[in-house]
Amino acid sequence: MTKLLIVNADDLGATLGTNRGIMEAHLRGIVTSASLLVNGAGSAEAAEMAELAPELSVGLHADLDGVPPEQVTASLERQLDRFAALTGAEPTHLDTHHDTHRQPRVYPAVVEFARRHALRLRGHARIRVCTKFYGQWGGETHLEQISVTGLERVLADVEDLVTELTCHPGYPDAALRSSYDAEREAEVRTLCDPAARDLVARLGFRLTSFHDLPGVTARSPA
Repeated sequence: MTKLLIVNADDLGATLGTNRGIMEAHLRGIVTSASLLVNGAGSAEAAEMAELAPELSVGLHADLDGVPPEQVTASLERQLDRFAALTGAEPTHLDTHHDTHRQPRVYPAVVEFARRHALRLRGHARIRVCTKFYGQWGGETHLEQISVTGLERVLADVEDLVTELTCHPGYPDAALRSSYDAEREAEVRTLCDPAARDLVARLGFRLTSFHDLPGVTARSPA
């Protein structure tokens, strides 16, 4: 049976360079989805670019860093309103910057928010999440992990019928405040390599996006 693969680029809207890399990886590569950081320096431009790419699913990449637990819901509501103002649409999915929603202090509020707004929440929507396509290990850069060969190693272990592969393509610029810098450009090269598309097909995957899936919302907290 054909397996479905969503390739989701985090940090859309962070900076102009990040936007450019993500859109290139979508238009020329295998990225099918992206998560919008609505308070990022490039968020307005990102929304404009996404409007010209209707096949790209765009979700909310909520930034909850430093938000007290009792203010999580209010922060999510503000960011959802900002998403609507920027895009004129609802997000196709929800995840969080630095995967903050996995922290016990914010987990219940984020899951309840996702349920109330009928949003697919990363890791809680019966879609396997694969985060192994990442170019750092122990704080050190390992570009071999985000090469085409590295991508093949990651996908070869995936057996689930529907999988979200997270990635972080982009081009470094002065506005980007991240230790994950040169790795982003390496991801763009890999995701746009024709060999990447070939191996996706060879390993039995069909590329898809969140807006092509039936509605799947967050499960109850355990």
